[in-house]
Amino acid sequence: MTEDKITGTLVFTVFTAALGSFQFGYDIGVINAPQEVIISHYEYVLGIPLNDRKAINNYTINSTKELPTVPYLGDSITTPLVEEETTASTSLVTMLWSLSVSSFAVGGMIASFFGGWLGDRLGRIKAMLVANILSLVGALLMGFSKLGPSHILIISGRSISGLYCGLISGLVPMYIGEIAPTTLRGALGTLHQLAIVTGILISQIVGLNFILGNHERWHILLGLSAVRAIIQSLLLFFCPESPRYLYIKLDEEVKAKKSLKRLRGGIDVTKDINEMRKEKEEASSEQKVSIIQLFTNSSYRQPILVALMLHVAQQFSGINGIFYYSTSIFQTAGISQPVYATIGVGAINMVFTALSVFLVEKAGRRSLFLIGMSGMFVCAIFMSVGLILLDKLAWMSYVSMVAIFLFVSFFEIGPGPIPWFMVAEFFSQGPRPAALAIAAFSNWTCNFIVALCFQYVANFCGPYVFFLFAGVVLAFTLFTFFKVPETKGKSFEEIAAEFRKKRSLAQAPKAAVEMEFLGATETV
Repeated sequence: MTEDKITGTLVFTVFTAALGSFQFGYDIGVINAPQEVIISHYEYVLGIPLNDRKAINNYTINSTKELPTVPYLGDSITTPLVEEETTASTSLVTMLWSLSVSSFAVGGMIASFFGGWLGDRLGRIKAMLVANILSLVGALLMGFSKLGPSHILIISGRSISGLYCGLISGLVPMYIGEIAPTTLRGALGTLHQLAIVTGILISQIVGLNFILGNHERWHILLGLSAVRAIIQSLLLFFCPESPRYLYIKLDEEVKAKKSLKRLRGGIDVTKDINEMRKEKEEASSEQKVSIIQLFTNSSYRQPILVALMLHVAQQFSGINGIFYYSTSIFQTAGISQPVYATIGVGAINMVFTALSVFLVEKAGRRSLFLIGMSGMFVCAIFMSVGLILLDKLAWMSYVSMVAIFLFVSFFEIGPGPIPWFMVAEFFSQGPRPAALAIAAFSNWTCNFIVALCFQYVANFCGPYVFFLFAGVVLAFTLFTFFKVPETKGKSFEEIAAEFRKKRSLAQAPKAAVEMEFLGATETV
C-alpha cells in the first residue's frame, strides 16, 4: 500500500469538514435571489405603502408573483411632503437591505481572528462543533424572521452566521490540510474553495421563485442552513481528530497514531509520525511573530503589505458586488429572467474554480493573478458600456451578461484563489499564523465595505459603476506587476531575495543584508 491511498475514512472526513465550507458559500449567495421578495416584506413590516393596491392584495394572500425591487410610493401624489416621505422610506429600505447583506461580513470580520485560536484551544473537531452552534442560532433567527420584525431578525441572523463563517474559513482548511496525506494535500486543500462556490450555486438554485425564493417560503430558504448544521454536527462525532493537533499541540503520540491509522487504512504510519516529530521540533525552535511585529520588523514589512494588497485587490475588484447584487444588475441590463442568469454565474464560478486547481500548479501564481486582473479590467469596461448603451441598443444587454460571465471566469483563474496561496508562501511557520490572521481580517473588512457600499455607489453612479471598478482593477494590476514576486517553486530565501530586489529598484540602495529570508528568527 502507498502512503497516498484514499481511504473511506479520509473521504468521509474531508466531506464532513467541507460541509462547513459549503455553508460559507450558501450564506454568501442565499441573500441574492430573493432580494425583491425580502425588500417587499420589509416595506410591509415597516408600514410603507406598496406600488399599487393590487400588489398589496397579492402580498396579503401570499402570492408568489414578483414585486418591485425598489420601493416607490404612488407617483400620482406629488406634494412635497409625500415626496420627502417617499425619499426617506426608500433610503430606509436601502439601508436595511445593505445591512442585511453586509452584516454577514461584520461577523466574519470579527471571527476571522479566532478560528485558529479556537482550533488550538478545543481541538479541530470540537471547535467545528462549537462553531455549528452559531450556525444553528443564525439559521433559526432567519428561519423565524417572517413571524417577527423581519429586518432585525435577518440582520441579527446574518451577523451570527458571519461569525460561524469567519471561524470556518480558518478551521476547515487547517483541518483538511492536517489530515490529508502529503501527496494529496494540495488537491484536497482546494476542496474548501470548491465547496464554497458549490454552496453559492446551490443557494441560487433553491432560491428560484418556484422553489423557495417566493413570499410563502423565503424564510425557509434563509433558515435551511440549520439542517446542514445538525447533519454536520452528527457526522463530526465519527471523524478522527487531527493527528497533527494530537501530536504537536497535545504531545499525545498514541492517540495521534490511532487517528492516523484510521485515516490511512491501517498501514504503517511511522513515516507520518517522523514527519510530525520533525515539524514539532522546527516549530518549537522558531520564534512566534505577533501582528505588530509583521509591520515593525523590516524582514516582514514589505511581504505583509504586498499580501494585504492582494486581498484588498481581490475584494475591491467588484466581484462581491456581482455575487451579492447580480440579480438586480441583470434586471438593469434588461434580462427577462435575471435569476437564471445569476445561476449561470454560479455555475461558471464553480467550473473555473475546479479549472484553477490545475492551472495554479502549471503556471506561476503572479502570472495567473495578472492574467485574471487584466481580463477583469476589460470585462468591467464592457459591462459599463453595455449598461450605458442599453437604452439605444437592446442587444447591449447580452454584452453586459457575457461580460459578467467572463469577469467571474477571470476572477476564479487568478484573484480568487491565489492571494491565499501566496500569503502562506510569503511566510514560514513563525510569522505565518499572524500573517494569515491579518490577511483574513483585511479580506473580510473589504468584503464588508463592498457589501455595505455597493448599492449606494451603484445608485449614485448608475451604469457607470463598473468604470469605477475598472480603474481600481487597473491600479492593482500595475501594483502586482511592479511589486509582487513569483513564488511558485521557490524557497523562503529566494522569495525574500525577490522582495529585496524589488525594494532596491524602488528606492536608494541599502545594506545588502537588510532583509533576511522570511523563515529566519529575528529578535525585535
